Amino acid sequence: MTQSKPYTQIRVGAVLLAAGEGSRMGHMPKCLIQINGQSLLQRQLLALSEAGVDEVVLVTGYHHIAVEQELEKLKPLYPIRGIHNEDAHEGQASSVRLGIENLGSDFDAVIMALSDQPLIDSQDIKALIAAFKKRTTGEIILPMFNGQRGNPIILSGSVIKTILGSGKEMVCRNFMDQHPEFVHQWQTQNDHYVVDVDTPQDLEIISAQQGWPFSLPNCNSL
Repeated sequence: MTQSKPYTQIRVGAVLLAAGEGSRMGHMPKCLIQINGQSLLQRQLLALSEAGVDEVVLVTGYHHIAVEQELEKLKPLYPIRGIHNEDAHEGQASSVRLGIENLGSDFDAVIMALSDQPLIDSQDIKALIAAFKKRTTGEIILPMFNGQRGNPIILSGSVIKTILGSGKEMVCRNFMDQHPEFVHQWQTQNDHYVVDVDTPQDLEIISAQQGWPFSLPNCNSL
């Protein structure tokens, strides 16, 4: 049985991915979309910070100048630093790898988070950490909602060390596919883990359901 430390003794890091092109959203940085008065980036940072995450590495790529400008405003408020993925065109895996390399392995657990999940809040992150603490099998907690894989996921520090030592091509998804015995599928009835915004229609639906106003970043200035 895996023995978990009390939460007060767990050092938790996070990689927050914001490197995408946002092609289905009209080629704009989704993390800069404002929902209910906050950018999606700030909403994620608030959730992670309030849940007790010690350090966050934000990976930028496309639109990195605009995202980094927003980051500079948020740095005084949250334990975050940014890294630019110059190879963002190679896909999300390259951003994941860069993120964990820059975060390092000095953590009991690492959260891999996306910046386009508007419903994720601190209670969701706390629940994920609690599931990690309480696990009796596995080293990776994968939220599952009605058979659908969710995000964020959380990985043990030992798994992160293994991934970092397994060559540049190894990332979290590859590792999970190759080592299903390390993955604990955490069943949840919370749909926050599977809701993201890929298209304007997604944004309109969430806005209507939650009663949250939204605004898009000024693409002319990006």
